[in-house]
Amino acid sequence: MINQREERGKVIAQTRAITKVNNGYLVSSQNSNKKYLVSEHLDNCNCPDCQMRQVRCKHAFAVEYYLQKATTENGETKVETKRLTYPQAWSVYNKSQETEKTRFLELLKDLSATIKEPSYEFGRPKISQKDLFFSSALKVYTQFSLRRFMSDLDECKKKEFIEKKPCFASIGHFMQEETLTPLLKEMITKTAETLKSVETNFAVDSSGFRTNSFNQYCQEKHGTTKKNIWLKAHLLSGVKTNIVCSAEITKSYGKGTGDISSFKPLVQNLENFDVKEVTADGAYNSRESYNVVAEQGGQAYIPYSKNTTATCHTGNQGRLWRKMFHYFQYNKEEFMKHYHLRSNSETVFHMIKSKFNDTLKSKTYTAQVNELLFKILCHNIVVMIHETNELGIDTNLCKK
Repeated sequence: MINQREERGKVIAQTRAITKVNNGYLVSSQNSNKKYLVSEHLDNCNCPDCQMRQVRCKHAFAVEYYLQKATTENGETKVETKRLTYPQAWSVYNKSQETEKTRFLELLKDLSATIKEPSYEFGRPKISQKDLFFSSALKVYTQFSLRRFMSDLDECKKKEFIEKKPCFASIGHFMQEETLTPLLKEMITKTAETLKSVETNFAVDSSGFRTNSFNQYCQEKHGTTKKNIWLKAHLLSGVKTNIVCSAEITKSYGKGTGDISSFKPLVQNLENFDVKEVTADGAYNSRESYNVVAEQGGQAYIPYSKNTTATCHTGNQGRLWRKMFHYFQYNKEEFMKHYHLRSNSETVFHMIKSKFNDTLKSKTYTAQVNELLFKILCHNIVVMIHETNELGIDTNLCKK
């Protein structure tokens, strides 16, 4: 299907003036003397079409075509496309990297301070939940073993980040508590809500994290090499800052480990966000997926398989699913522009795995789940540090 905006954009690039400015490109109007400003990344324009309909306008297409250099060689036209570059704010990046560990400890202490301590009526007082939570998160952040990590806690005790230094065995036992799992999910959401003013579009995806345990069944039954047992992390993240808003951890296979089963709880956790779009790959496509996003006030963009027909889901519950199916069939190009925001979720997994490793060191299943959730929480705190420097957003966790 021909995209009329793209065709008009080519005409503008050939007939009207386009000027590079500091914050983008000035494009002359096709029908008047007005000029419109297209952003550097071609994702926004101040023209009415882009502002009202939230689509890529003809002026953005005109700039994209303008960035192509046409030369004539022996009567033939050769088009060389210039690569669009996305400049890094190096001063912000350098500041975030240089101050990351100090700011990480400060934010982690603020986050730990929000934990309510259980009351003890008799017996020797136990180590506070705040100190255990702080120590466990810092252990995952440093990627040291429990014993090698003890010297870091000595420094934290001197700087009063913790009241009492727990021993390595206490931290190991704390990581195996099942009650820690819902607390970690709550903390992940709490950190994400500090950026809710800038996050309105979200992406859902899943990826595996391997453990140090091995599956002996394949070796014994089929004589194949041993394979690591791995866990599956289902994450919903913001596409602007790559912060994780909600997480579900499952086993690699079995009942309740499918992508669709995790989609609903992930989206329902966005009740404090202004949801506009949620994108996911075809594995999450279902009538319920589209409806649960609509209940949060947003629109889902989940592609359909080739053999899907409009009669797959009938009745009122499938009305939205059928509407988006027709939109996908007859406006696939515009649909895919929304859908491609999902690629940001792959960036999120790359950030977590490259910085905090893709291997889980814990031995038991509960401890492995908690360790993986701690990795995600540490990722969120690091994102908060960077966005504090870049966007100037207040990340005071004690107010929540």
